Amino acid sequence: MLSLLTQYRRELHQIPELDFDLPQTAAYVRRVLEQYPCRIFTPCPSAVCAFFDGGKEKTAAFRADMDALPIQERSEAPYTSRHSGKMHACGHDGHMAMVLALAGTVSRCLNRLPRNVLLVFQPAEETTGGADLVCQSGVFEACRCDRIFGFHLWPDLPAGTIASRPGPLLARSSEVTVDIEGKSSHIARYGEGRDALLSAARFICGADELWRETLTPAGPCLLKFGRLDSGTARNAISAHAQVLGSLRVYSDAMFQAARKGLERLAAEIEEEAGCRISLHFSEGYPPVINDSALFEEVRSVLPGLETLPEPLLIAEDFAFYQRRLPGVFLLLGTGTGIPLHADTFDFDETVLLAGLRAYEALLAPP
Repeated sequence: MLSLLTQYRRELHQIPELDFDLPQTAAYVRRVLEQYPCRIFTPCPSAVCAFFDGGKEKTAAFRADMDALPIQERSEAPYTSRHSGKMHACGHDGHMAMVLALAGTVSRCLNRLPRNVLLVFQPAEETTGGADLVCQSGVFEACRCDRIFGFHLWPDLPAGTIASRPGPLLARSSEVTVDIEGKSSHIARYGEGRDALLSAARFICGADELWRETLTPAGPCLLKFGRLDSGTARNAISAHAQVLGSLRVYSDAMFQAARKGLERLAAEIEEEAGCRISLHFSEGYPPVINDSALFEEVRSVLPGLETLPEPLLIAEDFAFYQRRLPGVFLLLGTGTGIPLHADTFDFDETVLLAGLRAYEALLAPP
């Protein structure tokens, strides 16, 4: 089985594609699935699903993401990307390899399984949240799915380690854009201006205070700003400033609290400085929240499962599935420490065996 996992992963690694533009990847997935007794279909653009119908009342779903990243790979491996400027730097090739290998297991034991099986290969995890379109297609209702599972390779865990936690696992991600309109003047006549740059600085400091003193005591979250653009000259009051940041939270309630806090801060600065401040929050991905009851089933069939003490601050569009049906998302250690999205990202395919065995155990929980 390791040789098959390695073959799938390395062949897919060489043909990375982006977003919804996945013709070679989708064709590869279809070619592998066509050897098995399943119905293969496309529920939404660029997605590939395989339904193994064992005549059971309910269905278990397993998800793999197919898209890569716009990164030029820096590797001497014989299976390096053949597509310039594109790379599987987040492990999606490994995710696909595990689910493709699972298709073989399902085909051999479908009549003994308590559920039908739906394999979901989705586009655009890295960009616009292809999982949401899969959900909107109605495929889970049509296939009578009552649970879904997924994996993400995780470099900071020891090789082959599987970890997760009940409840919040990964954050909701929302990009925050702050535009501040003031009035320019020469600094020698600063009183005639309305200082957008100073207002931006006040906003950043006030937001940091809000994060530390109000939001964080109420629960884990992150509110940080990474870019400030303002001004045209050193001796002119700035007429415009833009601040770019990111908000990561684990509940809709915390998101609303952060949003209202920033809106109050903006109103206070507007009144003090005479500037006009507009805030924009992207929708982003919802938080990944593992279903507690289903997590206990997972724990019962995966005795080596490690429980993370705290949720993580990254985001993942697997969250959309969990809003549609109970789901558990798992992390699979590569042990390399090479960061996700690095141009040198790689791993030993033996870790995929641990992920495949976990998927096989989840096919037939007690």
